[in-house]
Amino acid sequence: MLKILAAQTMVILLYAVIWFVVAVVRNRNDVADIAWGGGFVCAAVTAGLAAGINGARALLVLFLVTAWGFRLMLHIGIRNRGKPEDRRYQAWRREWGSSYLLRSFLQVFLLQGFLLLVISLPVTHAIVRNGPPLSALDAAGFAVWLVGFAFEAVGDFQLLQFKKNPASRGKIMTSGLWRYTRHPNYFGEVVLWWGIFLICLSVPGGLLTVIGPLTITWLILRVSGTPLLEKRYADNTEYAEYIKKTSAFFPLPPKK
Repeated sequence: MLKILAAQTMVILLYAVIWFVVAVVRNRNDVADIAWGGGFVCAAVTAGLAAGINGARALLVLFLVTAWGFRLMLHIGIRNRGKPEDRRYQAWRREWGSSYLLRSFLQVFLLQGFLLLVISLPVTHAIVRNGPPLSALDAAGFAVWLVGFAFEAVGDFQLLQFKKNPASRGKIMTSGLWRYTRHPNYFGEVVLWWGIFLICLSVPGGLLTVIGPLTITWLILRVSGTPLLEKRYADNTEYAEYIKKTSAFFPLPPKK
């Protein structure tokens, strides 16, 4: 397992360097958001190539991660096309000043690579370790993943269509899945990683990889996901009304 993790680390380090060069050439660090999903695919494929594909479970998690990763890359690439750099990265550019390049590499691309390796631990474990044949637990994990994937993909699509409509300029998305949770895409991402963890539980020692879904849950709920977006709309009166009626994370019927 340590050899597999070492191989993944080298591949993801190279992956981070390549995307950092792209960021420097294009003068926009938000390409890191596009790189996020693809990094998981690279880590999973590296594990598969280094250890071999040990049965149907390994193929299953490899497929799930690849489907999620490529969809996310495509979505963010389409979302960012023709737009200026994301305001988060613009703020860091101003804040970091002369140390911008070094801190960009360390705090954006290298840190992202480390985090995705941690989150990928259930995937790596399920690919590398031999386990029993597929069971009801694997089916449950796949069902949970499917719910999460649907929430993320549909939520992203609905928001993208909403923003394309000129009549929506300056307004808050409150329909579709966004009527039941203020962050259906983030909810979906958290749920799908817990689904993959359930699949990993079928493999001996899988429980130890719980650090993966815990990390993505913590990042989205406490660090770079919902907190940043909520802060962005802190002074928006329409969003304040939206908060009163709509669940912050778990989908629930709107409050009256």
